[in-house]
Amino acid sequence: MMRGPMGGGRGGPPGAMGGEKAKDFKGSIAKLLRYISEHMPKIILVCVLAVIAVVLSILGPKILGNATNELVSGLMASISGTGGVDFGAIGRILLTVTALYVGSSALSYIQGFLMSGVTMKVTYKLRRDLGDKIHRLPISYFDKTTHGEVLSRITNDIDVISQNLSQNLTQIITSVVTVIGALVMMLTISIRLTLIALCVVPLSMVFVLLIARASQKYFRRQQETLGHVNGHIEEIFGGHNLVKAFNREADSQGTFDGHNKTLYHTAWKSQFLSGLMMPITMFVGNLGYVAICLAGGYLAAGGAMTVGGIQAFIQYVRSFNQPLAQVAQVANVLQQTAAAAERVFEFLGEPEESPDAPDALPAPRKDAHIAQTVEFEHVRFGYDADKIIIQDFSARIEPGQTVAIVGPTGAGKTTVVKLLMRFYDLNGGRIRVGGQDLTRYKRDDARSLFGMVLQDTWLFAGTLAENIRYGRLDATDEDVRQAAVAAQADHFIRTLPDGYQMALSEETGNISQGQRQLLTIARAVLADPDILILDEATSSVDTRTETHIQTAMQNLMKGRTSFIIAHRLSTIRSADLILVMREGDIAEQGTHSELMALGGLYAELYRSQFAE
Repeated sequence: MMRGPMGGGRGGPPGAMGGEKAKDFKGSIAKLLRYISEHMPKIILVCVLAVIAVVLSILGPKILGNATNELVSGLMASISGTGGVDFGAIGRILLTVTALYVGSSALSYIQGFLMSGVTMKVTYKLRRDLGDKIHRLPISYFDKTTHGEVLSRITNDIDVISQNLSQNLTQIITSVVTVIGALVMMLTISIRLTLIALCVVPLSMVFVLLIARASQKYFRRQQETLGHVNGHIEEIFGGHNLVKAFNREADSQGTFDGHNKTLYHTAWKSQFLSGLMMPITMFVGNLGYVAICLAGGYLAAGGAMTVGGIQAFIQYVRSFNQPLAQVAQVANVLQQTAAAAERVFEFLGEPEESPDAPDALPAPRKDAHIAQTVEFEHVRFGYDADKIIIQDFSARIEPGQTVAIVGPTGAGKTTVVKLLMRFYDLNGGRIRVGGQDLTRYKRDDARSLFGMVLQDTWLFAGTLAENIRYGRLDATDEDVRQAAVAAQADHFIRTLPDGYQMALSEETGNISQGQRQLLTIARAVLADPDILILDEATSSVDTRTETHIQTAMQNLMKGRTSFIIAHRLSTIRSADLILVMREGDIAEQGTHSELMALGGLYAELYRSQFAE
């Protein structure tokens, strides 16, 4: 989208792995398991294949040890003159080991292929559900939640789940099975050497847990600071013109440098500490190798072990130690997954717009001509229930009337429009449309009665024709052109290089603000609504263009009930009814001449705009 409300928040590059802990670990994991339950047969198959693959690879070293024993015994027999090396037997052993490793690799490939498919389907479903959820959330949710926070859930959190499902789940299974399998094979070779190897494990685990605990807080700070960095960048890019206009580049750079330095220090500490894990475990493991080699040599010299047995045992020790660090990080991986899943399901669990009543009515058709009467009956509303801003608003707008809503900034003008569109539910009173309570209509149908042109233009990446056609997707090219003509936009569109097919650049920088406003007006014309809402629709155009738009609007508003919110009072002098609002209530109402004769708030506002 090229233009719209922007907000900072906790963003981050896709796949950024944070160290945030879940508030409800068990509940979050349980929700995730229920969510992927339809793929459970494939996941179980993947687990079975992973186990078989690990078992095949674990059998390899012991069988390979037999080849070493065969070679050693053959050499000894050759030296003593009693025989020689049986290369045929060695060849058969090597073929068996090769078959085992090839089978293990093939099974690993298959389980990786299956798990990738499951992961992508889960990721697709999560993003689809989050995308659908966004459209069902009330406007109030986005008033209290930054856009960066929402984007972070759709990108970062889902990527964390995706990565941990595709990589770490099978890795955890493989590591656990490898540790258990290697331990069993070590015991079958030598119980005494196994006890020596196990003495090293507690020491290694202590170091791993200490490092993981120390790095956890820095990972958490890293993710939090990353959100500050992304939020700042989002704000500065969105308002780079203002930054340059007020010469605030240095201030912006200073703020960014502060966030960036904090991110540098936290990221450095977290990566350094986590990077210590492998060298320390390798060092401790090497100490174990030294002890095993000494003990194994002693046992082999006494005839208690064979050379092949020592070789196989050392391989199993390596297979045993290597996944220990991975197993030690299982808790951290699960915490990351649970934290990400918790944020995603927390978003999916947000209260949605109140559902339509089972007996909700469809919006009346245009030819019924009953949707044009609008009545506000003792409307009471506050964005927070304990802070009521509209105390008692009542008004009746007859079919086809043009109603202007004016008043000082913060008087509640735009709030009235939001209530009319059912963006918020009332705290008291009711709004009638066509003689029927607005809440009795289906929400989508009720909104289809209205066409809005806002002060803040909203256009998306696409051609000019596509942006106009957004008002009615089945409109023909001629319909689009006629709407542009009515909105006084056809002339400037034809002067552009590609006309109606010109693509809008990033932030719609290749057309002016006034031209963007004309496009949004053309979109409303094409929608052909029963009720028009114009919120400062001409505030961004020059006086000459404004005159043309006013003429087009007069034609468009014929036979329609229209609401105009305006600060420039010169644009609403011909309105059938002017509602003057102050502190959420109607202070005055009447026509322009009546209100000027009254000499009250409206007259004061009007004269202040035209005073010399």
